[in-house]
Amino acid sequence: MLDLTGKIALVTGLGQSDGEGWGIGAACAFQLAMQGATIFGGNRSLESAEATSQRIRAAGGTCDVVQTDVTSAASVQQLVEACMAQHGRIDILINSVGRSEPGCPATMSEAVWDAQMDINLKSVYLTCHYVLPIMEAQGSGAVVSIGSIAGLRYIGKAQIAYSTCKAALLQFSKATAVMYAGKGVRLNCVVPGLMDTPYTFQMAARYADGDYTGFKAQREGQVPMGRMGDAWDVANAAVFLVSDEARYITGQEIVVDGGITSSTGN
Repeated sequence: MLDLTGKIALVTGLGQSDGEGWGIGAACAFQLAMQGATIFGGNRSLESAEATSQRIRAAGGTCDVVQTDVTSAASVQQLVEACMAQHGRIDILINSVGRSEPGCPATMSEAVWDAQMDINLKSVYLTCHYVLPIMEAQGSGAVVSIGSIAGLRYIGKAQIAYSTCKAALLQFSKATAVMYAGKGVRLNCVVPGLMDTPYTFQMAARYADGDYTGFKAQREGQVPMGRMGDAWDVANAAVFLVSDEARYITGQEIVVDGGITSSTGN
């Protein structure tokens, strides 16, 4: 099961953040590779993407990476063209770029709002803009975008642009999935809850004045299972959604959150 041998997977945001553990994009790329997929990745920092590539290669997988600005149409087009030049097809697209900035509508600057829209939402439009015609011509393809429960409910911190983007991402995927359902192309989302990754340290700096211990305890206290998840929980769901075992699933969301969105918060 979950055999991806011969599949070409284009993954954005697979760079490994500083710190222990694995980021979501890196874990997705690794798990896809371990199931037989060939990885071609795009990431803002080439150095951090190479770190992921080296981990994949050390485990026997195949991964090439290029520097990519997913908020730039020209850069995304170059990424897709480079993948096609090397492999001739794209079977899987993983959209794993995202960033959260604090602020409510009254306090967030217009510049931060616009930047959040670009990195969290426009990036997905751009990859799909260039990849979907390729998948349609192939007659097959699977797209998985990484959402957030912040797009489903308020999760305790003011991040209005991020929440708005993630809600829009879910509808973008649903609507596009219907448009492409008859063309052999599936689009789904993995919706993580509160995850413990190297990026969590960066969020603690922005939302808790750098108090990672307190930030972690607060987040774990919100989860019915009593702990945060990790990147592998998200990656395993993504692998399932792009596999043939999920061939009849499109326009859907797999929520990976330890029960938080099913809880009243009490």
